[in-house]
Amino acid sequence: MTVFVAVAEEESFAAGARRLGMSPPAVTRAISALEDRLGVKLLDRTTRYVRVTDAGSRYLDDCRRIIHETDEADEAAAGINAEPRGHLAVTAPVLFGRMFVVPGIVEYLQRYPEMEVSAAFLDRVVNLLEEGFDVGIRIGELPDSSMRAISVGQVRRVLCASPSYLKEKGMPLSPPELFNHKIVAASAVSPVVEWKFTQGITVRVKPRLTVTSNDAAIEAVLGGMGITRLLSYQIAAYVDSSQLQAILTDFEPPSLPIHVIHREGRYASAKVRTFVDLIVARLRSVQALNQHDQS
Repeated sequence: MTVFVAVAEEESFAAGARRLGMSPPAVTRAISALEDRLGVKLLDRTTRYVRVTDAGSRYLDDCRRIIHETDEADEAAAGINAEPRGHLAVTAPVLFGRMFVVPGIVEYLQRYPEMEVSAAFLDRVVNLLEEGFDVGIRIGELPDSSMRAISVGQVRRVLCASPSYLKEKGMPLSPPELFNHKIVAASAVSPVVEWKFTQGITVRVKPRLTVTSNDAAIEAVLGGMGITRLLSYQIAAYVDSSQLQAILTDFEPPSLPIHVIHREGRYASAKVRTFVDLIVARLRSVQALNQHDQS
């Protein structure tokens, strides 16, 4: 099964052999023996390509599942204290990843010297299974899926501006008053630039400045450009230091949940289990990620 999966995924006997560290003739013999035993053709071969047949496609899905479950069983048999080793792929939102996930990854790598980690920080919804990630941090409501999800906190959507801007232009007391103010929009947070509030209030704002990153929006409002909307953890340090001021807090919509998600089964591999335990504990200890609604 392992040989078949390698050849099917690489679409080449030679590439499959290199991946497994086997000779091409040995791989060819293994596939032929498997097809003879099953009595069905799993691969179509030409001089230019190797493709799975319809029967092979169904068998490939089963093989992947069985191999994964076997690996899980091996991990479980090795014991809960098995030393993590290998490669781990992690994803999180950009600013969140830089602020909270990178320090956790550094601690993890220092603790487990046999591990390697690759991290992709992206401000979009990532499909862990399709894109090959082991663990993800997701902000917002989760769709129904087979993923394991662990709640680690919540964040608020906050309007903010610099004290100097508010002193010059005045403090808006209700969402409709935003029409009288300069708006800075971060497209990653507000792609439609339509801000929803409590009591069913929706304001479609026309930004004076639109930027593609939350960092840039923060810099703009720190400089007195206007009002922006970001997540509470992104501006917590600036609010605490009085460089920014939160506004219209009575109209904030409900908080967004934060989850650590992973696609492991009941016997999570040592590398995933240890990373999830570490990052969950770290995130739950961050005050900025565990603030309650203002209302």
